[in-house]
Amino acid sequence: MTALFGFVFFGLFSPGPNVILLTSSGARFGFRATSPHLFGVALGVGVIAFVTGLGLGTLIEAFPILRMVLMVIASLWILWMAWKLWHAKPAQARDTDRPFTFVQAVLFQWVNPKIWAVATSASAMLTDLAPLDQAVILGLTFSGANLGVCLFWTYAGSLLKSLLADPKKWQVFMRMMAVALAFFSGLVFL
Repeated sequence: MTALFGFVFFGLFSPGPNVILLTSSGARFGFRATSPHLFGVALGVGVIAFVTGLGLGTLIEAFPILRMVLMVIASLWILWMAWKLWHAKPAQARDTDRPFTFVQAVLFQWVNPKIWAVATSASAMLTDLAPLDQAVILGLTFSGANLGVCLFWTYAGSLLKSLLADPKKWQVFMRMMAVALAFFSGLVFL
């Protein structure tokens, strides 16, 4: 179990769409406003790991056309989010722009290729268990480990908020996040 937790933690801690979006949202909107997004990611990742343990990950891998469709959808959505970050302006009190809601963050995990890849790899570590046991262990491990990851990156982003008060620094930071996210959209196909 220690090996599984370590694998999941480091797999989720490394930069990917959730890390980039939570850090950017923390910097843009602050920790409190990003909290629903944070908790949605933690739950959504656990749900994906749970269904992977039940066999959905194996099913997706068994049908290459389904896998390709999911990769294209994921890549396009990630590119759209990168475009939004590229054009982002600092949040203002009356701005209609807002961080992801809890539900949006949960739903995003269904097209987040990094989560599917880590969950599928982690499920291979538990092949000696019954599918339901595997699903429960994966779901709880992913949600628990990812809660810490999400708290860290959202808080780190929120610390940047005051440092990025200058519009030029803000623009450079958001564009760096956008480029990182766009780069990740291409990695979906590897």
